[in-house]
Amino acid sequence: MSAYDGATVVERMRNHWGGSTDHLYGVLVRELADDADRGGVVRDILRGHEDAPAGDMVQLRLLAGIHRIVLRGDAPGLARFYPSAGGTADRYAVWPALEPVLREHVDELREALDVAPQTNEVGRSVALLAGLSEAVRRTGLRRVRLLEPGASAGLNLLVDRFRFVGDGWAAGPEDAHLVLEGCGAPGFSPLSFEVVERRGCDLDPFDAMTEDGGAHLRSFVWPHMPERDGRLVAALAALRETPVVVDRAGAAEWVRKRLAEPVGDDVLTVVWHSITRQYWPRAEYAAMLAAIDEARPRVPVVRVALEDPEVLPESESWRPQVEVDDDVIGWCTHHGPPLELSRA
Repeated sequence: MSAYDGATVVERMRNHWGGSTDHLYGVLVRELADDADRGGVVRDILRGHEDAPAGDMVQLRLLAGIHRIVLRGDAPGLARFYPSAGGTADRYAVWPALEPVLREHVDELREALDVAPQTNEVGRSVALLAGLSEAVRRTGLRRVRLLEPGASAGLNLLVDRFRFVGDGWAAGPEDAHLVLEGCGAPGFSPLSFEVVERRGCDLDPFDAMTEDGGAHLRSFVWPHMPERDGRLVAALAALRETPVVVDRAGAAEWVRKRLAEPVGDDVLTVVWHSITRQYWPRAEYAAMLAAIDEARPRVPVVRVALEDPEVLPESESWRPQVEVDDDVIGWCTHHGPPLELSRA
């Protein structure tokens, strides 16, 4: 079963990892769901969100809220179970340490349910690299204006500042702070490009240059995946050298305004988004696509995305797909590598 199964938040919480308890969060979602079912503090925290749509991922919002408490040092007893805080305690014994933290922070955790997941997972930039290479191949334009609606802190806008190492290929500066290993895609030969402008928007952007901003992003990284946390820390170092602008705005109108700006004939505009479609209202997403289509006669523009299929297959083996306009050119995981291309 998946995070999309079940009619209620509690059911989806219990099913998020298919019932697996191979890691801390697998145990936590089971314990949280059980407490909600018996009318405990979790039911109080979730009040008003019981029938939230699956795309809201309320279970991940709650886990992130708890993780923030751990990361800032306010729950030392619980931190013993979190690998991200150096904890090694038996995850199956976590509930006695977790319940008092939940009771002490009910209001904060309720507020956490209103904060959409913003992992800004930089591993997804491998999909952007593949999409950019295909866009350059199709248009012959190598100077790129990169726009990202739903950018969170805008870390993936630094794709040209990261290094990628795949099966028989590599791309990006050798002295990059972030090196993504294991990118897969044998036979891939990335085309070179120059990012001449980078900008994003988000409904709730924040400054990842600050300590609080960086900790906020880290809270959405699953604590049993230290390699993802390491990627994020490295990307934050890259951001300090190459700051990006992330405007507070909705996707469709922002894209429309950016595409109306003058740009050189030799510049390709790439509108990039990743694992955001499920969070946007359908009308907003449709309006963004319409804005891109309306701009095509005026400026060279390509949409590149890493998103779940709009209609999820019945098979559990599906993966997010790399889209270039209406074409699916490959697949990777929700966290990025390894990349598989439909053609090398």
